[in-house]
Amino acid sequence: MGELFKLLKDGNKPSLLAAIVNTIIALLKGGAFFFTGNVAMFAEMMHSIGDAANQFFVYIGSSLSKKAPTPRFPNGFGRLVNLVCLGAVIIVGILSYETIIEGWHHIQHPTESTGVAITLSVLAIAIVLEFVVLYKAGKEILHEVGVKGTLLSPLTTSFANLSRAKPATKLVFMEDLVATSGGILAFVAVLISHFTGFLQAEGIASIMIGIMMFYVVGKVFLDNARGALGETDEQMLVHIAHIVSENEHVKDIQKLEVIKEGEYLHVEIVIEIDPQYTFAEVDDIRDNIKELILTQQGVTDITISFDEDDGIRTWTQHKDERTVLKTRD
Repeated sequence: MGELFKLLKDGNKPSLLAAIVNTIIALLKGGAFFFTGNVAMFAEMMHSIGDAANQFFVYIGSSLSKKAPTPRFPNGFGRLVNLVCLGAVIIVGILSYETIIEGWHHIQHPTESTGVAITLSVLAIAIVLEFVVLYKAGKEILHEVGVKGTLLSPLTTSFANLSRAKPATKLVFMEDLVATSGGILAFVAVLISHFTGFLQAEGIASIMIGIMMFYVVGKVFLDNARGALGETDEQMLVHIAHIVSENEHVKDIQKLEVIKEGEYLHVEIVIEIDPQYTFAEVDDIRDNIKELILTQQGVTDITISFDEDDGIRTWTQHKDERTVLKTRD
């Protein structure tokens, strides 16, 4: 039990905060929908329920992914967070479908909702709370990628670094971006419906919110499917190749892989060195390179092998091939 609490303590904080906030918001929206019957509020309630469940599961997954390797699972549990995210998006997908269906029914059979003041008040509170979570998730993204910025950077620079963020943080940011946007959309739809009599506006807003939720489902599914399979971190690969090549004992890099294991990076490298080095000297070179690579952000595991220098610049060829492939893509 003590180990479990320790793992939970090290879980992804933005996802836990988002789960708590969205649970509160879901309760508020559920109460507002019960008293008003507003279909836009129903869409927002479903969205918040999905986000709360999603983010809670992601928090649990991110915590358990930090469990140390065992004899049965020697590669560790890093990819567990990707598997949990894949399961979590199923919940959002189902709620997205229900949200769109409910919106379509309201367009076909529009009904006037009551308690506009209650609806707008709850939506306003929800928008503020979702924005706070979005801002904190943006700050966490900048922290994870080691980028410093201004007061507005969590809402601007974070987008450019989203692909480098941890899976759990990325999921929270995307979900709360849609939640904040959906809340504003629902707020505007209620105003239009109330002051113009165009009751279908709430149904249209519900469908638009559902579509945005489906976008998050697709994006998160693809990102975490790649993570579960094992995806190369191209940016870190180039960076590690550069710092290793600067070592005076390294003649060439025969092979280098930097694979994402959930929130962590696994590095496997084959280095070519002068065959005249003694075993003790090679061991010292290995220790220095290992220590250097392990200081890089996110790297937790490394395998280093050595081969004698064959006089052919293998890594330069690999780098050129990667450049050509990227250009073609």
